[in-house]
Amino acid sequence: MPHPLIDSVTAHARMFVKLRRELQSSSERDLADFRTSDLVAARLEQWGYKVERGVGGGVVAQLRRGRSTKRLGLRADMGAAPLRQAALQGGQGAFGHTAMLLAAAHYLARQGDFCGTLNLVFQPADEGQGGARRMVEEGLFTRYPCDAIYAMHHMPGQPQGRLLLRDGPAMASCDDITITLHGAADPLVAGAAIVMGLQGIVARNVDPLQMVVVQMEAFEAGRADPAQPRTATLQLSVRALDRGVRDTVQRRITALAELQALSYGVQATVDYRRQAPVLVNSAGETEFARQVAAELLGPGQVELLPHTLAGSDDFAYMLERVPGSYLQIGSGDSPGQDFNDDNLPVGAAYWAMLAQCYLH
Repeated sequence: MPHPLIDSVTAHARMFVKLRRELQSSSERDLADFRTSDLVAARLEQWGYKVERGVGGGVVAQLRRGRSTKRLGLRADMGAAPLRQAALQGGQGAFGHTAMLLAAAHYLARQGDFCGTLNLVFQPADEGQGGARRMVEEGLFTRYPCDAIYAMHHMPGQPQGRLLLRDGPAMASCDDITITLHGAADPLVAGAAIVMGLQGIVARNVDPLQMVVVQMEAFEAGRADPAQPRTATLQLSVRALDRGVRDTVQRRITALAELQALSYGVQATVDYRRQAPVLVNSAGETEFARQVAAELLGPGQVELLPHTLAGSDDFAYMLERVPGSYLQIGSGDSPGQDFNDDNLPVGAAYWAMLAQCYLH
């Protein structure tokens, strides 16, 4: 039998399903498009939240009640993910994440029972687009201090409505690297040698008990003509679950590329872009989130993940500053790995209960 809080949110679910589809039609993909942000901000202002636009390109809404000094942050990403991220993380679910948090905001504004400060963070440009890092760098937690912060992402392939949690390292870091070879000698041969050398970094330089992936994604050199190519470009990505391992791999890739290129008479320029750090959930906040989930859904609908995920999320930047947890909500076999609208009342009710339990 559903929890009464889920029933309360479900009564307004159709309005937020419609809103999610309206948001998705805008297809915001970068920090320059503010249509989604304006729509989100307008709704929150209607419900009585103090709203600030433009914090790192995002929207922050605050609701205060009572005299308690406790401060909770809830974050939702908004906007469509780039194709590579969508494949890793599940379709265009960010609009669903936004709609879940808006539905919770609507409930809490009307009948939420809490004492303290609730900060709702709507972040644009997730993962490799730099949204979380920009919000943090522009003073998110200075202007809106939080004692804890939480986020939720849908997970295709897991039973619909099930909540999945993990403490400690939960998602990998993400780095994108471009190696450009140039010089009078043939850079194609040097590039081939670098590709082969990269295969040994994980085996020879990393503890075998640590997870790290060095993946070649593209190797371009010359064209279909007899002229010797003057440049070659290699593109690769790295994912790791340990900050020290991440640093080691960066040093080894850079040194290998530069020295191997010199041995073939060319030069290498390494553009190493750190997109998202390792996402680390704090133990206490994760256990609190699990208890709330069990109360809302029952223990059978809550699962502790036995392993980390190879995907990444730049919510990790926020968790470097504030303790918290990033959880997953199963979306079943939703078409195209898109957001499952049946999760909207479940996720919104969870956020509402989490806020009320934390700010009791």
